[in-house]
Amino acid sequence: MKRCQWVTNDPLYIDYHDNQWGVPLHDERELFEMLILEGAQAGLSWITILKKRAHYKKVFHNFDVQKVAKMTDKQLEKLLLDPGIIRNRLKVFGARKNALATLKLIEETGTLDNYLWSWVDHQPIINTFKKHNDIPASTPLSEAISKDLKKRGFTFVGPTIIYAYMQAIGMVNDHTTDCDCYKKCC
Repeated sequence: MKRCQWVTNDPLYIDYHDNQWGVPLHDERELFEMLILEGAQAGLSWITILKKRAHYKKVFHNFDVQKVAKMTDKQLEKLLLDPGIIRNRLKVFGARKNALATLKLIEETGTLDNYLWSWVDHQPIINTFKKHNDIPASTPLSEAISKDLKKRGFTFVGPTIIYAYMQAIGMVNDHTTDCDCYKKCC
């Protein structure tokens, strides 16, 4: 099978690439999960996050936004000692901050899904990149979404993180045109 150049031979990476990355996602819990995981990934490799994903689900209540929003300082402090996650204070406490901001956003826009997908008229942007090096790290659209999310109180939502998030949840199809998953995500 032909895959995007960034995929290693790690089974986690292969499964993520083949079955999740770039596939349009609309499940509220999974959208929140990916937002938190993309923020946790900042400055690290995605495979690091994939290897810790199951533990993240466990300690962050399967990414139930209501439960994450109610996590106490004491619970978050305890997580800073847990090697099963990225033990960065800003990222750990940022999960609760983003949960609270998500709840407020849902109150204002109806759903996280509707908010996110309205930026692309509820249809994925289908790019036609031939090489991995042609794919941008951010775009004017990811910059606009980032700016809006920051204004709404979100953290770890810079333009590069948001573009990676858009790729992950299928708002953009950035599989290279020679990848077997390209047409699946169109």
